[in-house]
Amino acid sequence: MTHPQNFSLADMDRQSLFHPVSSIADVNRNGPTIYSHAEGVMVRNASGKDLIDMGAGLWCVNVGYGRQELAEAAAKSMRELSFQHLFGGASCEATIRLADRLLGLFREKAAAPHMARVFFGTSGSDANDTAFKLVRYYNNLRGLPKKKKVISRVGAYHGLTYASGSLTGIAAYHKAFDLPIPDVLHTSCPHHFAFGLPGESEQEFSDRMIADLEALIAREGGDTIAAFIAEPVMGTGGVFLPPANYFDRVQQVLDAHDILFIVDEVITGFGRTGQWFGTGTYNLRPDIVSLAKGLTSAYFPMSANVISERIWSVLESTSADVGAFMHGFTYSGHPVGSAVALANIDLIEREGLVENTANLASRLACALNDRLGDNPFVGDIRSVGLMAGVEFVADRAKRQAFPQGSAPHRIVARHATEAGVLTRELRFLPVNSFSPPLSITAAEIDEGVDRYAAALAAAMPELAALLSHSPKLEPLQ
Repeated sequence: MTHPQNFSLADMDRQSLFHPVSSIADVNRNGPTIYSHAEGVMVRNASGKDLIDMGAGLWCVNVGYGRQELAEAAAKSMRELSFQHLFGGASCEATIRLADRLLGLFREKAAAPHMARVFFGTSGSDANDTAFKLVRYYNNLRGLPKKKKVISRVGAYHGLTYASGSLTGIAAYHKAFDLPIPDVLHTSCPHHFAFGLPGESEQEFSDRMIADLEALIAREGGDTIAAFIAEPVMGTGGVFLPPANYFDRVQQVLDAHDILFIVDEVITGFGRTGQWFGTGTYNLRPDIVSLAKGLTSAYFPMSANVISERIWSVLESTSADVGAFMHGFTYSGHPVGSAVALANIDLIEREGLVENTANLASRLACALNDRLGDNPFVGDIRSVGLMAGVEFVADRAKRQAFPQGSAPHRIVARHATEAGVLTRELRFLPVNSFSPPLSITAAEIDEGVDRYAAALAAAMPELAALLSHSPKLEPLQ
């Protein structure tokens, strides 16, 4: 006879859950970190410890945790219309109003009057998969079947489905998955601090990045390249801000070769940069924009592709001959998600969260620089809006990196959690990122950075030990 056993939540997790973007060995050895409650910018773990979430989850909880307005919008929609698909021309009021609202925001807040229609999905990954398929569809309809390749960038993050995972330019996400797929190309990473040559100015570096892009197009043939995809700020790569005149020059190159521009605003959308969209921050002229995360502040899984008149006019004019557009998802334009997104946008506008972000941007930048700028292992601190990165080096004066595989940023992030603040250790370069809820206050920014500074101080012996075991250091690039 077997007797029932009492398992802890951690044991149940080990025996039942398959965690995304996690080490199976680490979870088996250490167990999961379980969270039980969140409100505002604070999250509470299962032990009852409160932590300041300086990452807004995964860059996504823009309005903060526990917003009753969004819960009520979801509940009302569930009672009135719990589901409605969009297949075959079916629709519902909330989704219609959301599409119209998004187009209005791009036209009025991002100087993008050419955006024409909105297609809905459920995640940033599927939004970029949709964009990948759409540029092929568009060129096939134009009678250009050779024009299929998509250029991304080393260090980019565009998701983890089959096409979007290929567009991602970080090797850790490709390992053992047979990625990237054919017809996805990667050009140089435009991060001056790590990849600039000795003595190379930011403008010279930017010029070199453009020359690399032009050389790639020349090598492959512009008639084979359908699109270029880019985040306005490369988030998961390491919060890389575009170098001088970079996007102006990129767009000139794309225009010269009839190459579409996909702007991945999954992270930067809905106020993160201090403007409604990174499209407006950097004067971009997108053909497709991918949205998710801040669309609902992660209260409901939802994404969107905003597409330009340039693409829509081709789809519309060929529809009668080609037939139905045979792409979509069961949950495209879900009425509950649409209701939550509308309430989320209302809340952002009512509380002035985009303006709050712009006003507090210098507070975050100054706090990080004041408290961390003199640390010998902090090589670079960069930010725009409420989005910042702290990059670690072994020797700042000599621009030398920590030994490969030593992961100093993970050590600091572990100490940060112990100190009561959540930051992210990124997977491309040794960077901790900061992207707090846009509802954060100046006092909460100060407290979060103070806790992080204390964590860095506590981590210093471990960081120094990384060097004692590997006296030969490598240059950053």
